[in-house]
Amino acid sequence: MRISRMISVVALLAVIQIAAFGQPQASAFEPFDRWCAAVLAGNQASLTALYTSAPPSQNQTPAGKTQNPNEEPMFWSALAGQGLSDFQPKVLSISRPQPGEVALILRIEFKLKTSSGVQPFTVEGTQVWIQQGATWRIALTQRGDLAASPTFRLPEPVKPNTDLYPPPEKAEKEISAALASAAKDHKRLILVFGANWCYDCHVLDATFHSKNFAPVVNANYHVVHVNVGDDGDKNLDLAEKYGVPLKKAVRIPSLAVLDPDGKVVYSQKNGEFDDSVRIGPADVAAFLKKWAPPHA
Repeated sequence: MRISRMISVVALLAVIQIAAFGQPQASAFEPFDRWCAAVLAGNQASLTALYTSAPPSQNQTPAGKTQNPNEEPMFWSALAGQGLSDFQPKVLSISRPQPGEVALILRIEFKLKTSSGVQPFTVEGTQVWIQQGATWRIALTQRGDLAASPTFRLPEPVKPNTDLYPPPEKAEKEISAALASAAKDHKRLILVFGANWCYDCHVLDATFHSKNFAPVVNANYHVVHVNVGDDGDKNLDLAEKYGVPLKKAVRIPSLAVLDPDGKVVYSQKNGEFDDSVRIGPADVAAFLKKWAPPHA
């Protein structure tokens, strides 16, 4: 995934200044569940009530910015009339910039009836929720195009792990711990530079944990997820240290393979793993086999 495809929560939050109070739930975010239920029901009134009116929610659509409070509720409620089915909202990232504020990066997958029959579609986007009194409402959104869903040959996560990538500042400590473990069991390290907002990163992780690949990965590698941050500007020096060129163009996931002594035996140069639609099981199998430690 190229950095230009990312929806930056940090950049979105910068355009509004709203007073917020209270604490969000620690795990599942129930207000988003209510939003999903309203979309499924095609209930525009229920959706409208979930967006701020004072001040009006700010929305970035494919057509541009709008403060029309009805635009987002109209778009999402209209899907029910188009034969909405197989509705699968995926939360890729959840962050809490401050008390009473929750930012979600989303991948919404569903099917609609078309002249060619029932077809799968995807919308990527961001929602920033704030707490106004006892009520959570959406203050800011960014919505991508309604696009035909791509066909993946790799396993996809049913529920993405929103904690897949630890905070960026933990990367060096986690690499050091993995190197210490590798020195004992003689495995190699796979450093996966990426971020929670990157769906391709979640697909690669699901692949590594799938029944066809988990035994190979577990027998030969320690996998360390290195977070490049919400804006793709973190740990770039660390990537350069291990031969992964991310400073000019952040293309993730990007991989490096290390020996237990920290020596780089492979580093991704040309976005080989940054598009999980392009690559398939044979590509992953060949990579894992080629860079497995010599004892394997």
